[in-house]
Amino acid sequence: MRLQGKTALITGAARGIGLEFARAYIAEGARVALADINTDAVAEAATSLGPQAMAVQMDVTQQASIDAGFSAAIAQMGKLDILINNAALFSAAPIAEIARADYERLFSVNVSGTLFCMQAAARHMIARGDGGKIINMASQAGRRGESLVAVYCATKAAVISLTQSAGQNLISHGINVNAIAPGVVDGDHWDGVDAFFAEYEGKAPGQKKREVGAAVPFGRMGTAADLTGMAIFLATDEAKYIVAQCFGVDGGNWMA
Repeated sequence: MRLQGKTALITGAARGIGLEFARAYIAEGARVALADINTDAVAEAATSLGPQAMAVQMDVTQQASIDAGFSAAIAQMGKLDILINNAALFSAAPIAEIARADYERLFSVNVSGTLFCMQAAARHMIARGDGGKIINMASQAGRRGESLVAVYCATKAAVISLTQSAGQNLISHGINVNAIAPGVVDGDHWDGVDAFFAEYEGKAPGQKKREVGAAVPFGRMGTAADLTGMAIFLATDEAKYIVAQCFGVDGGNWMA
């Protein structure tokens, strides 16, 4: 087991990619705190994973909630070795129709949430003196702008930049900060994504999803399980010399 004795906190872990990461980490021997704003859903998710999982209610847009969530997780697990910043929101609109409230909502979760959860983890890891691993979830959307997805793309570009800055700053404390950039990942969230494109591109429901899946060189959309190998690797000592990098796990959609 590659993560035996390690502890991790994963944000946005009540479902989807975050929950799949938690399941994979537990299979590798880790104890995991699943953090999410949805109290009931995250409690159910943690229960489904068994005694190596715990649920933490956390709103990553609120500093008091971040502080309380990290404190609760560390108190129960005894330490924190790994953080995965996975909580994120998506939206789409033409430039002329972007609402300021929507912009602020996405930046508050995707960027501020990532930064201040990194900070909370780093403060604990620095004080403990044993280093740690921080993995931020970026996106292929952070590599380039997209016509209808300006705000989301900008938030994920910011996550890549934060990863680079934090990676350079924190490696002196033995804390490796890196990022994963998925491509198009199938899951419940894609119903919402597909609906945005149905509205703005005049597509039939499900059409956009079929199109983006067919365009992936690998031949299909990704799944949450496709991302777990990189998430495990970056949390191990095998990745100790990897600093401030963003890894595409996207079926060949973006060639870095």
